[in-house]
Amino acid sequence: MKAFILLALFAVAYAAPIEDDKIVGGYECRKNSVAYQVSLNSGYHFCGGSLISSTWVVSAAHCYKSRIQVRLGEHNIAVNEGTEQFINSARVIRHPSYNSRNLDNDIMLIKLSKPATLNNYVRTVSLPSSCAGSGTRCLISGWGNTSSSGSYYPDRLRCLDAPILSDSSCRSSYPGQITSNMFCAGFLEGGKDSCQGDSGGPVVCNGQLQGVVSWGYGCAQRNKPGVYAKVCNYNSWIRNTMASN
Repeated sequence: MKAFILLALFAVAYAAPIEDDKIVGGYECRKNSVAYQVSLNSGYHFCGGSLISSTWVVSAAHCYKSRIQVRLGEHNIAVNEGTEQFINSARVIRHPSYNSRNLDNDIMLIKLSKPATLNNYVRTVSLPSSCAGSGTRCLISGWGNTSSSGSYYPDRLRCLDAPILSDSSCRSSYPGQITSNMFCAGFLEGGKDSCQGDSGGPVVCNGQLQGVVSWGYGCAQRNKPGVYAKVCNYNSWIRNTMASN
């Protein structure tokens, strides 16, 4: 679930998936075209994630549960389409400096209990070779809420094409709340955004995982774009954690 800020304070709410797993103002992804996208499940879909190797998934630290079933190869999460792989977590590791109050370092690694089988429906996404600049066009995906003013939970994966915003625009939208480990993406005019249920999911720019869906003020609100964990800041932590576990 994408966390959202209430009354512009640091009160963080972990709401139910925005429309269960959808994107506000987006479109249905072409089936299995986002093959690195995973669904985190604990009897229900609660967050997204990204497969970065056959045994490791990146998600958001605020999605933490001690036991998670990772569902790969999904498009319609309500039915079995024959492409899915369900694999339990062996380790769930939040960033050691994660701050649940302001959502700094909102990133988490999940080690799978067995390697995923990579195929046309399940693929990995690359870690970033460098940080993406403002204006870079990215693909955001998830099964979260598709309504900015209510709750609607479609079952098929949703996509949104959105640009990374400048750091100054991001900080102006959320004064005093943006750290160096965050960036904003989306549209200041509102109408298009990630939302609850998309949390932990990917922001992929030029084939590289640049962001993790983290938080925002509501969903698709004017001058309140989505805020994302900046994956390029965590390359060393990710690689070291994978190597030592």
